[in-house]
Order: sequence, then C-alpha cells, then structure tokens
Amino acid sequence: MANAAWLFYLDPPYWETEGYGVPFPWEQYVAMAAKLQAIKGKAVVSINDHPAIRECFSGFDMEALKLDYTVGGGANRVERGELVIYNWNRQAEPAGLF
Repeated sequence: MANAAWLFYLDPPYWETEGYGVPFPWEQYVAMAAKLQAIKGKAVVSINDHPAIRECFSGFDMEALKLDYTVGGGANRVERGELVIYNWNRQAEPAGLF
C-alpha cells in the first residue's frame, strides 16, 4: 500500500527507559527494523543511541547526534545521544522537498 514517494517518521519509546505508559518490548524494535527493510517508502527513526539499538538496526544508514535535554526550568541540563536511522542510502539518494 505504501508509495515510494511517502516519508514515514517513527519516534518509538527509547530502549531501556520508562514512563511511556505502555509496554514496548524488544520484539517491537526487531519488527520495526524488518518493516523498514520491506516498505516501499522512505522512513526516518529517531531513538536513543544504545548499543542494542545499533545492533538491531545495523545495515541502515545512521547519524549519531548529541542533544542537550533540560528539566526543571533549565536548571539541570543533560547531554544524551540520539540516533537518527534512515532506511535508504542518503549518499546515493539525497532527500529533498522537490
């Protein structure tokens, strides 16, 4: 049903974190990686940078980012690693709006 021109953005619960209110077991990440290989459209996933996540999505184009998160009105800033995962080769086929 997906079209090659479609772009999917996925923002799943971070691995080994709590507070999402719903269970998201490891099998869901494995299934997500399999779907990313199978769909016709392009997909972008943002998730925490964790060795298990890197292993699960190995073979995909990944970009590691460092982000500052603030809590408590900005008094407590924490740097965290974020992974942006792409299901296509961005070097061979750069994404664009047009």
